[in-house]
Amino acid sequence: MLGNKLNLLILGDSNLKFRRSRWIAAVEVKTKESPYFAGVPAQIQAFCTVFCSPKFNPFCDDSMTRKSSPGSWRQFPVQQQPDYPDKAQLEHVESQLRALPPLVFAQEIRDLKQQLADVGHGKGFLLQGGDCAESFNEFSANKIRDTFKVLLQMAVVLTFAGRRPVTKIARMAGQFAKPRSADYENVDGESLLSFRGDIINSASANAAARIADPQRMLRAYNQSASTLNLLRAFAQGGFADLHQVHRWNMSFVEASPSKQRYLQLSERIEDALAFMEVCGVNSQTAPTLRETQLFTSHEALLLNYEEALSRIDSFTGKRYNCSAHFVWIGERTRQLDHAHVEFFKHIENPVGVKIGASITPDELLRLIDALNPDNEAGRLTLITRMGADQLADRLPPLIRAVQQEGRELVWSSDPMHGNTVESSNGYKTRQFDDILRELNQFFAVHQAEGSYPGGIHLEMTGEHVTECTGGAYQITDSDLSTRYMTSCDPRLNADQVLELAYQIADAFVHTAPAQPNLQP
Repeated sequence: MLGNKLNLLILGDSNLKFRRSRWIAAVEVKTKESPYFAGVPAQIQAFCTVFCSPKFNPFCDDSMTRKSSPGSWRQFPVQQQPDYPDKAQLEHVESQLRALPPLVFAQEIRDLKQQLADVGHGKGFLLQGGDCAESFNEFSANKIRDTFKVLLQMAVVLTFAGRRPVTKIARMAGQFAKPRSADYENVDGESLLSFRGDIINSASANAAARIADPQRMLRAYNQSASTLNLLRAFAQGGFADLHQVHRWNMSFVEASPSKQRYLQLSERIEDALAFMEVCGVNSQTAPTLRETQLFTSHEALLLNYEEALSRIDSFTGKRYNCSAHFVWIGERTRQLDHAHVEFFKHIENPVGVKIGASITPDELLRLIDALNPDNEAGRLTLITRMGADQLADRLPPLIRAVQQEGRELVWSSDPMHGNTVESSNGYKTRQFDDILRELNQFFAVHQAEGSYPGGIHLEMTGEHVTECTGGAYQITDSDLSTRYMTSCDPRLNADQVLELAYQIADAFVHTAPAQPNLQP
């Protein structure tokens, strides 16, 4: 009887249907034992269970509403964290960060989650990109502008080709910490603590500089605030005008060795803009043509920093990580019983997790359950990083497992990390053809499985660096030393990422919007 009443209460709500069996079982077992429900009609018991109010439901296990501490991660094993020798200074810096204003706001985070929900349903596309690791020394307005510019250029090409809005997320304003394969590294014959990113220690080749310094978190916060201020000005101040962005793309096409290949698409975009102009739709009459929305993201690696910038939203009472709109867990820190997954359970942000070729379907489903227990659309993005030689074999069973269980999520491809090699002259690099091959396989596999390839995730810069080989300009191993400027991993330069956008546009245009696969 109780199950029938609960069915009526949850009818038409897919998120509630997802947990129907758990709730019914919980009500039937726990209400017999709980003094809170003594004499309470079964229908009210079911109502309390459905809406999971801690006041009335003492066995509520909803991770997004239960009373919890953002510091619960400290009770779990943790990977990739520095050892701060001065614990008192660390606590003082954390208290200072807790008192500072949030870098982003809860409503912005909710807006992004809704956009990602649309992406997951095939109604949009995710473009995420930026530096491997931001730097204190290379911080400048020009560098921020150039990366923002190339993201806009890519988004215009992908929007037109796919006939869907592109959600733009920058790896900026917080992408400082980097995981390392070992605690120590050899620098000029000397064993030093590994450089873990400017938010933790210095890249300078001396022992003192490699000691983890909590004060660097404050500098990272201030630089992130300045970056966000400039990004918001660029996004809303006319720099993002669609006509201007298209002119930039036309300049790229005219100068490209592959001009003829990209010219047709660019001319079609130009015709569309001209038609809109004739119809009276221009930058003056339509603000959306001169403004855009850009979100920020980073790998939430340094948990002291992330916890200190978590805030309770005054309107909803829910907890958000206000260091960025979107944060992700890396392949090296996604252990189910470890600190990073625990921290992510207690924030409302849309989150991502990197998954490599070694993950099994069962392990993936348990990870999804941990990070998105309510099957909320827009909450979780899976970022595959498998390598061009493995993705075609390893991805299909994962997609099938997700489809069979009716999980709501976004599939995105990181074609960078699985394709890192050492050049003939000793540089860490990536080959453009391998990156493109993995992206094409990503689209092809999803099309074959009836799934939706929702996005791409790139390490890139708006600068004209020489860190990845290949592309239309045929960068070779011997060219790498010309402008090899990264402090961490090799990035695609401005020409290479635009070339990538034009090339995957062909695959994107044939991608059918996905239909949500929801099961009761």
